[in-house]
Amino acid sequence: MVWKVNSIRNLRLVAMMILLLSASAHGAEPAISLPQAGGGYIQLSEPAEHIVTLAPNLAELVFAAGAGHKLKGVVKHSQFPSAVQDIAKVGDAFRIDLERIIEMGPDLVIAWRSGNPQTALQKLEQLGLRVWQIEIEHPHEIAQAVESIALAAGTSPTGKIVAARLRARLAELEQANTHKPGVDYFYQVAAQPLYTVNGEHIISRSLAICGGRNVFADLVSLAPQISKESVIVANPEVMLAPQSNEAESGLDNWLDWPQLRAVKNHSLLYLPADQISQATPRLLDSIELACKLFDRLRQKTHPSEA
Repeated sequence: MVWKVNSIRNLRLVAMMILLLSASAHGAEPAISLPQAGGGYIQLSEPAEHIVTLAPNLAELVFAAGAGHKLKGVVKHSQFPSAVQDIAKVGDAFRIDLERIIEMGPDLVIAWRSGNPQTALQKLEQLGLRVWQIEIEHPHEIAQAVESIALAAGTSPTGKIVAARLRARLAELEQANTHKPGVDYFYQVAAQPLYTVNGEHIISRSLAICGGRNVFADLVSLAPQISKESVIVANPEVMLAPQSNEAESGLDNWLDWPQLRAVKNHSLLYLPADQISQATPRLLDSIELACKLFDRLRQKTHPSEA
């Protein structure tokens, strides 16, 4: 009799434990895993409601993911879309206002791994803030970044739609330019001192979609300083530079070297600085423009293949 009573009690206890575990499992929010640039993950128990971004392109990506209304702080020079200009500023990408960020109390700080000082990011983490570091090294990764940000902010339906459009557009650009003759180019980041990008830079990987071949692709540094003589020796077909306004003419100094192929081809060309220089959906606009500019050159130099 005692055995039967104890057995019944044990069964009831087991049943109650199962019910409690089941209720807990159904009631718990699934963790949101966000991949950290450089390795590892950070976990969110629920979508972020108060977001701070520490680079202009990150703010733009948050808006692209449909979460612009959750942005509480951005850095200076965050300009697109126009609504971002009304959001509180927390310094710039290199000098972060830690006190201002702490006062805001964000539940997620999105940082640019290669653009923000790691010491400042570590300080934010030590103060208990969740810091998610992102890095985009290829135009194809922009769509994934939009999806991930949308997941973090609880706007996944919008993020998936935008990401699908980005992937489709990139695929179209690649297919349209796959079999066209290559174009040797020099990309001038700055004129004095003279800087360019190597083949691992996202700008080079973007222009490669159009058949562009960076004459300084093999250099080790992502954005190396070079000499004017090295450009003359490389003798590119095209010279490209970012342009913030139509009055800029940063490539005009190369007109003093009429023997250069780019000068002979009248191919000193410009791409919108805020598009080509930032890893955002608008980078695809600059890729499309670059492809058209390269096609114009091909019509001159390879008329039968253009």
